[in-house]
Amino acid sequence: MDALLLRGLSFATAALVLVLLARRSARRAFGAGPAFGLWALPALALVLPCLPELHVHWFTLPAIRILPDAVAGSVATAPAPASTPWLRWSWLAGTATMALRLIAHYLRLRRQGRRLPAAMAARLRHELDGFDPRRVRLHPAGPALLWAPRSLLLLPADFLERFDASERRMVLRHELTHLHRGDALWSLVAELAFALLWFHPLAWLARSRFRLDQELACDERVLRDTPHDEARYAHTLLHSAGLSPMPALIPWLAEPQLKERLTMIQHHRPGALRRRAGFIALAALLAGGVVVAQAATDNPPTPDHTATPSLNDVVNANPRYPAAAIKNHEQGTVMLDIQVRSDGSVGTITYDAKGSTTSSADLITAATQDARQWHFLPRVKDGKPVDGYARVPITFSIDDLPSKKIEEPASEHKVIITQGHVQQES
Repeated sequence: MDALLLRGLSFATAALVLVLLARRSARRAFGAGPAFGLWALPALALVLPCLPELHVHWFTLPAIRILPDAVAGSVATAPAPASTPWLRWSWLAGTATMALRLIAHYLRLRRQGRRLPAAMAARLRHELDGFDPRRVRLHPAGPALLWAPRSLLLLPADFLERFDASERRMVLRHELTHLHRGDALWSLVAELAFALLWFHPLAWLARSRFRLDQELACDERVLRDTPHDEARYAHTLLHSAGLSPMPALIPWLAEPQLKERLTMIQHHRPGALRRRAGFIALAALLAGGVVVAQAATDNPPTPDHTATPSLNDVVNANPRYPAAAIKNHEQGTVMLDIQVRSDGSVGTITYDAKGSTTSSADLITAATQDARQWHFLPRVKDGKPVDGYARVPITFSIDDLPSKKIEEPASEHKVIITQGHVQQES
């Protein structure tokens, strides 16, 4: 679990650095739309460790069975040490706090909205361009879009007085373009990712940049459809009262964005060919990120069996049954994926939830801690020791205790795997 979290964090950090460095250049080269698409990289990086592994071949060792011994049974009532690091609990507490804050803020925004009066709905029906007036609310935070399963359009109570007809058309077209682009879902994903990365300095820096790039992409889309409205669009921005960026809202104008948005309107925007090239480059970048991430994991490619691969394993397999697990009657198989370095030492150890029959933290910790002390005979290829990988099932069993405990001297447990055939010696 810890290895999975650290891998996801390292991928997300690399993706954030790449996006923050490349976003301006991508915008100039391909336009604001493809540049905003770069923000898919950090979201993808967070889930990359959970994607199915590609081209992986594991040598599976025979199961190691662990039974409670007299020592473990005698201390079963003793308090067990905490198996979960405090750092993980701190991260979970921070994530939960950020998620609860987001939910509370969203509910507060929903409560502040009022249904659109019939007279105002009648006047705006044509300008809403088919958008359901029942999804429009009068709200002090408007003009803005409140994302939800069915996003709501928020308008200020003085919307008809604050903006003239052409300005209202610009504002509503912008907000409806957000809806058509799916920006409400993008914003939700961004807020959830920020809740997960609340401790990360780059996440705080990226948050405002994400919102700006989202607005620039929306502005570009509106002006691409109506290029003759550039001057009127800029005039509407200049005469709008901006809002501070808030979670759960996509405002018409946040003050820190004004300069960048006006600059984008004034500059020449890339044509259709460059935009398409930008989206093709973005798709290639996302696909390449998946391949690189898979290559950067601890999983080797499928070995070439014509090269006579072999993995010899020597393990002192004697994990202790945790006292707390005995007390709670916890049992089952813990599957460990173990990296075996070329010198026989143990590298990364990963808990395989799919191959395990228990999720007990005590049993997982006991198996992992003991596995770190093991030493292997490394896999040999072309006469040289190379890195290898072994999948080791460790079964903790209370129900299978023998009726008569037989004391045997500790012996070395030796398992030999050659060309996929398993032999066991004691």
